[in-house]
Amino acid sequence: MGNVIKNFRELSVYRLAFSVTMEIFNLTKKFPKEEKYSLTDQIRRSSRSVCTNLAEGWYKRRYPAAFICKLTDSISEAAETQTWLEFSLDCKYIDRITFDQLSEKYAHIIAQLLTMERKSQSFCPNS
Repeated sequence: MGNVIKNFRELSVYRLAFSVTMEIFNLTKKFPKEEKYSLTDQIRRSSRSVCTNLAEGWYKRRYPAAFICKLTDSISEAAETQTWLEFSLDCKYIDRITFDQLSEKYAHIIAQLLTMERKSQSFCPNS
């Protein structure tokens, strides 16, 4: 029998999403001040929401539909973050290499979340 995951912080997808969120936070410190209440806030919010929805969903696992809903929300927030990254690139706030690296990490996060969604019964107690 494999290792039992006791809390959401042990999920590799959570650890990756949290790490990328912190990368985005530090990166956006360099964005222009006029973006503070638009792009900077939006990309920080959506990247953080990937983690928070996953954490919330973890504690809703006794209700499989609620767990899946939170995974879906995490996926949506990751896709939104990818879109904000595209705006950041086109506005020349980040370079192509940074964009490609972060976008690839979000693609990996989305893939992991989709796998969790597909195998949700293995995460949900009593299902």
